[in-house]
Amino acid sequence: MPETFAGKRCLLTGAASGIGRATALRLAADGAELFLTDRDADGLALTVADAEALGGTVAAHRAFDITDFDAVTAFAADIHAAHGSMDLVCNIAGISAWGTVSTLTHQHWKSMVDVNLMGPIHVIESFLPPMVAAGRGGHLVNVSSAAGIVALPWHAAYSASKFGLLGLSEVLRFDLARHRIGVSVVVPGAVKTPLVQTVQIVGVDREDPRVAKWVDRFAGHAVSPEHAAAKLLAGVARNRFLIYTSTDIRALHLFKRLAWGPYSVAMTRVNVLFTRALRPKPRRV
Repeated sequence: MPETFAGKRCLLTGAASGIGRATALRLAADGAELFLTDRDADGLALTVADAEALGGTVAAHRAFDITDFDAVTAFAADIHAAHGSMDLVCNIAGISAWGTVSTLTHQHWKSMVDVNLMGPIHVIESFLPPMVAAGRGGHLVNVSSAAGIVALPWHAAYSASKFGLLGLSEVLRFDLARHRIGVSVVVPGAVKTPLVQTVQIVGVDREDPRVAKWVDRFAGHAVSPEHAAAKLLAGVARNRFLIYTSTDIRALHLFKRLAWGPYSVAMTRVNVLFTRALRPKPRRV
């Protein structure tokens, strides 16, 4: 991909808020032609209006859930009939929930995989074959997470989906290279999005002051969505495979790869501290 995205047809999921919205607005300011979706119709409409106010072109947008394969394929069919194939496809939509194997329900596990892994697969199935057939090259971006590269406490269900997305992306990186289609995986740590403030911690009272303190401490390390969007697009322009949005996640991943023994000891200790912090004593009535 070039340094500028002017005139490029760009599809983004999760465009109503967070990294998706920030990326859409940055692309709009750069002159890209946008195709946007999110399940939040009101938030999506606001992003569309703000993108157009920046002088950007939103060629198509539609509110639906990416877990609905028929909805994804219908949107793709309409877009390809009217506009042709995409130059950039960004899978950004996602959800999160934390918990242990004793507190997570089957629905928690299923929803993580449905939204964070099968949702992107639906988009890839619908939008990548036309990109290959067009023969112009292009780029696919999948937003994973720090929980997709390291063992964060209580993230088993979330990590199952995000590690899966990373593995899928690594294979596609090489499968699509002969078509001049790059593949990048974004691995954000904490980002100041609604997801951070509303993430469900199963079996824990988020309103407890001691829990709120730790959540606030986590959020205090968060980068802005605009910072993450800038890193995402800079990484795409350089055809990077792993795109880090913060130096702490890059350092932790390097620590894991180069020093498994110390990493194991450190993560065991972190898990103990995390569990203690999120198991406050019952409130007195």
